[in-house]
Amino acid sequence: MAIKINLAAIMADKKVRSKELAQAIGITEQNFSILKNQKAKAVRFSTLEAICKYLDCQPGDILIYQDDELNQ
Repeated sequence: MAIKINLAAIMADKKVRSKELAQAIGITEQNFSILKNQKAKAVRFSTLEAICKYLDCQPGDILIYQDDELNQ
């Protein structure tokens, strides 16, 4: 997948636990785990906005584009 979710690194830097963030943004821990572990096929803008607001970051800090062809 060319779009990567960089949540783990940002959360570690800000010392935020998955359970805490999931509760703060209003999704289940299971759905948050899917997002954090690169298993999500899509992210709602409202979820992305809530994450950015809670972590005080920009969408570009969370979403990273990596060309899969260059990594092969």
